[in-house]
Amino acid sequence: MEIFEVNILGCGSAKPTLRHLPSSQIVNIRGKYYMIDCGEGAQIQMQKMNLPMARIGHIFISHNHGDHVFGLPGLISTMALLGRTADLHIHGPQQLQEYLDNVIRIYCEGIAFQIIFHPIDTRVHNIIFKDRSVSVWSIPLQHRIPCSGFLFRETPPLPHIRREMIDAFNIPFSQINNIKAGASWTTEDGTVIPHERLVTPAEKARSYAYCSDTIYLPCITQILQDVTLLYHEATYPDDLQMRAQETLHSTASQAATIARDSHVEKLCIGHFSARVKEEELLLAEATAIFPQTRLAFEGLNIKL
Repeated sequence: MEIFEVNILGCGSAKPTLRHLPSSQIVNIRGKYYMIDCGEGAQIQMQKMNLPMARIGHIFISHNHGDHVFGLPGLISTMALLGRTADLHIHGPQQLQEYLDNVIRIYCEGIAFQIIFHPIDTRVHNIIFKDRSVSVWSIPLQHRIPCSGFLFRETPPLPHIRREMIDAFNIPFSQINNIKAGASWTTEDGTVIPHERLVTPAEKARSYAYCSDTIYLPCITQILQDVTLLYHEATYPDDLQMRAQETLHSTASQAATIARDSHVEKLCIGHFSARVKEEELLLAEATAIFPQTRLAFEGLNIKL
């Protein structure tokens, strides 16, 4: 199967700690690199994980809080130092525009590449980017300021043509892609070989959803149905549920409930509060509801 993997650069919340960096991830889909959020320390962690920052074409920012954007000025500056000339596309809520304009004006004037900002309507579930490998959708979240999650859906792969069918019916190489795309094959004597007999089914298309930061929001389960991997914030344990509600964050149990009700395959929880000294407590609370849960940590690579 083609590459589809999620790399965790940071999974802490607002206050950096000795255990965790603020939020940032790199999604690698078929060799194309997409960044989600860019907290402090993202560049250092990318170097530790041997992830090529020069190959990032699109950055998706969930919201304009410092722990999700303070790494952007340094990243853009480093890209310029490395001689980047390709356009850099940044997607995020409209409120991000002023911050980006100031970053470029103060720190990045005269850079050799263009930064193109794409505003996201955080109130709706819309497609915000698409190429041959993936489509990216917004997920409306509820936080203290406009905030969006992101849903990456792999372009469904084509089925595999059976080698024995190529040999049996002398199918030329030029027709293989047509058959993969759904065509049948007609032999020299006029016999039609149906498409279904010529191929084996394609692998199931994979998907990844990122939901941080948000209050417990059951309505998003309609969007998240059957995704391969869900990353959902679990800022607090259950005994701090009132704090989570006040700050518009989620608990580990709430994240697990979203995963269970969305019928996702796997859940990864992160965005841990600095108050939480032992994340195993969060894991225990989540797995009691959704057993296929794991903790995020810096350097984690998840292959879908």
